[in-house]
Amino acid sequence: TTGPSSDSDSSPTVESVEDNPDGGCHIYRNGYYGSSIAVVEGILEVNIIQMTSIQMTESQAENSLVDFVVTCQGSLPTDVCTVVSDPTCQVSKSVVCDPIVVTDECLLTIRRAFEEPGTYCINITLGDDTSQALASALISVNGGEST
Repeated sequence: TTGPSSDSDSSPTVESVEDNPDGGCHIYRNGYYGSSIAVVEGILEVNIIQMTSIQMTESQAENSLVDFVVTCQGSLPTDVCTVVSDPTCQVSKSVVCDPIVVTDECLLTIRRAFEEPGTYCINITLGDDTSQALASALISVNGGEST
């Protein structure tokens, strides 16, 4: 049970009762408790500001590469995850997560490979120990070129 203390301190008092099955006695404990709350800012916003296709010769790669330039507001992220899905953003095709080091300004370039031409939904999640933020975009990959 919780109730106010009898002195001028406004801290709540906690009283607990435990049954002792052997002797039928009760143990009473009285005292004070305290707690603190830490408010952290977290990652507030993520934006994909640019998507650029990486031009490669036909002999260099089977996959199309796209660079995503991403910015964020709030605290600095420690990891990034990219989910590539179908155009409806319902069926996931691949998930790639990487640790990142951002030291000053939240501006980073993420390179991802696409195995075949098509339209994809991209979800980029930036996270740290206390928060996550997401940005999404639709991208059309056309055999080494993206729009």
